[in-house]
Amino acid sequence: MGGRLRPRPDRGLYPSRVMEGPLTQERAEPEVARQAPDGESPKPRRGPLRAVIKALRPQEWVKNLLVFAGLLFSAKFKEFDAVVDASVTFAAFCMVASAGYLVNDAHDVAEDRQHPTKRFRPIAAGELAIPTAIGIAIVLAVAALAGSALIEGLEVAGLVLAYGVGTTLYSYVLKHEVILDVMTISGLFVLRVLAGAVAVGADASAFLLLCTGMVALFLGFTKRRQEATSELHSGTKTRPVLEHYSIPFLDQMVAMVTAATVMSYAIYAVNSPLIGSKMLGTLPPVLYGIFRYLYLIYDRKDTRSTDAILLEDYGMIGAAITWVASVGILLAIYH
Repeated sequence: MGGRLRPRPDRGLYPSRVMEGPLTQERAEPEVARQAPDGESPKPRRGPLRAVIKALRPQEWVKNLLVFAGLLFSAKFKEFDAVVDASVTFAAFCMVASAGYLVNDAHDVAEDRQHPTKRFRPIAAGELAIPTAIGIAIVLAVAALAGSALIEGLEVAGLVLAYGVGTTLYSYVLKHEVILDVMTISGLFVLRVLAGAVAVGADASAFLLLCTGMVALFLGFTKRRQEATSELHSGTKTRPVLEHYSIPFLDQMVAMVTAATVMSYAIYAVNSPLIGSKMLGTLPPVLYGIFRYLYLIYDRKDTRSTDAILLEDYGMIGAAITWVASVGILLAIYH
């Protein structure tokens, strides 16, 4: 504890203490294609199958784990049928989400080709044709809706459909509207939790849904701050809506939703439907995860995507595992 503090990484180095070293192009995107001589599109390097898998963005599916919140907090994770129902719903949301990513990338292909990293996405890089991407998106959406309707019922299928409509509206309209863009993302997070609760026959607490919305706003506004800071330093314009976001305004929004997130989760933990205030034992890893995320964004100037931070940072992984374990242990003891 008495030793010298480690120096902050310079520009060009990884912002996280656990990912140090030069941030070369190969380490940032090991599969990316080199820029073509015309300066407009990179030379394709991935095969068709790898390009499709990359375009589906499976790393983003981590957000759909919220579907299991109802299973966890209702203590139905001991029931095999409930686990299957939650898993089917999770798969449906993953398919609809990937369909949305394909449609979004096809719609934004011109803008992505001007972006320093998005230009390496399969559609922007010319590795996946737009008609093929749209065809795959339609197949995924139909399979998700039909499967959820046949296996889980029309109510779950309706929530999956609402999620798909929401992502489409976001891609074409709402992501260009200041504040509404982040609020839409928050609403889509809430739909995941609600669908998961309906699938397993659990009661989605109003405070649980409120907390989910606050967490989503927290992640949304911190992401906008990352993007605004990156554009400010690079001098590029990659997301039109950022013209309406100033750094001071985003800092205010982050501070507001951070406090609301902590308070809403604390209120939910005090009023847990199953074990009452004993759920407060799960608050420490939640606090640590929020503080760690802010530390990475503000102090370490981490520019990685939300899913990359959640899946790669050891502190965030540890907080998530500790939180899930503490919820399971408390429910096993007191319920």
